[in-house]
Amino acid sequence: MLPAVKDNPAEHRFEMEVEGHTAFSVYTRMAGVTTFLHTEVPPALGGKGVGSALVKGALDLVRARGDKVASRCAFTTAFLKKHPEYQDLLA
Repeated sequence: MLPAVKDNPAEHRFEMEVEGHTAFSVYTRMAGVTTFLHTEVPPALGGKGVGSALVKGALDLVRARGDKVASRCAFTTAFLKKHPEYQDLLA
């Protein structure tokens, strides 16, 4: 089981600490819309589902605060296309 995703508003990114590494997704937030800009998973964590878990957790946090979502991140955009349960969040 992977650890929970945390919002780091000072750095404008969602983060997940796994095996001593930090995976993160950078965002901006304006007028109730969180825009995902870039998601990065350290090479040591590749192929373990960390990126998908990170984006899922981040989207759950966005939903909890009542924001909508936009994406300029290829990984997040692909995730959203594969997961219709998050379509209601799209701005």
